[in-house]
Amino acid sequence: MTGAADWRALGTSVRLVTTDPALLDSCNLLLARHLAEVDATCSRFRPDSELAALDGTDGRPVKVSPLLAEALAVALRAAEATDGAVDPTVGSAMNALGYDRDFQLIQEDGRPVRLTVRPVPGWRLVTLDRTTGTVTVPAGVRLDLGATAKAWAADRAATMLAEAAGCGVLVSLGGDTAVAGRPPHGGWRIRVQDATGPVDEIPARGSSDMVSIRGGGLATSGTTARRWRRGAQELHHIIDPYTGLPAQTPWRTVSVAAATCADANAASTAALVKGAGAERWLTRLALPARLVANDGTVLTTPGWPTSGRGTPTSHLSARPAFEDEAVRPTRGSGGGAPRYGTGRGGGGETPSTATTTEAAA
Repeated sequence: MTGAADWRALGTSVRLVTTDPALLDSCNLLLARHLAEVDATCSRFRPDSELAALDGTDGRPVKVSPLLAEALAVALRAAEATDGAVDPTVGSAMNALGYDRDFQLIQEDGRPVRLTVRPVPGWRLVTLDRTTGTVTVPAGVRLDLGATAKAWAADRAATMLAEAAGCGVLVSLGGDTAVAGRPPHGGWRIRVQDATGPVDEIPARGSSDMVSIRGGGLATSGTTARRWRRGAQELHHIIDPYTGLPAQTPWRTVSVAAATCADANAASTAALVKGAGAERWLTRLALPARLVANDGTVLTTPGWPTSGRGTPTSHLSARPAFEDEAVRPTRGSGGGAPRYGTGRGGGGETPSTATTTEAAA
């Protein structure tokens, strides 16, 4: 028996599953508190957030909270590990494309924008000193943690709740799914799909796979869910740091399993930006992945089950995505996972389903 709750926070869907239904409500309260703290710390859309306050520091080192320092460390690590394909200095580029407020609001604004090819400032300009708890952001550089913060928050929440409740926990934020504690029998079964939809329904369109994980995280990044029009231009939220524009990619979704949701999401988002070479890159990292081309063709890397919509043939391995040690949640890490889902892709919302899921981007 498991218990599940669904709601919204951080501008996306939230799904919490516990292997002990009696602990669901108390875990949900802790999760809501945690996500409120993450929002107040990391939101690009709140003028009173700690992240927004960095816009006015003009290159001076400033003290930041341990929570923001951890979020920044995850973002900078993702940038380094992906050779800059996932870069937190895309804030100004996002604003220039009209993504300067909650996604539901930007869809109502159809004013045209001028698209200019301009590389983003680059993550190497940002200095984080974990010893002193200070960060230095050059004048004019705006940070956006959208490509990493939700996955990191899911990792952190799953670990915290599993330790507090002593049961298995799955947390999915817009399809970025993290599990911790003892998993249910057979692992956490997750439907990975190409179209965002209710977690309890097999999508009427697009393909899907059923997989199972016992630990770590699973993330799907995509270009189809968070799209908007400005004038004659159709845009999406996966930014190519080398152009400052929406990535031109042959993939509509990429799903990756790794030892942490943050690593899985960094890899899936980077794969979209890397484009045609993504399958080889993920294979070199030995990451189980599912890549869906714009024409619907599905490619998988070694380790990804090919069971289609039926019962998973094997569990996805929760291995580190990158060679260096992952940035772990401050309260430790856990592993566990059933079929309760999300589906997203790399910063937006696309499909992946853990016992019910949606996908993000």
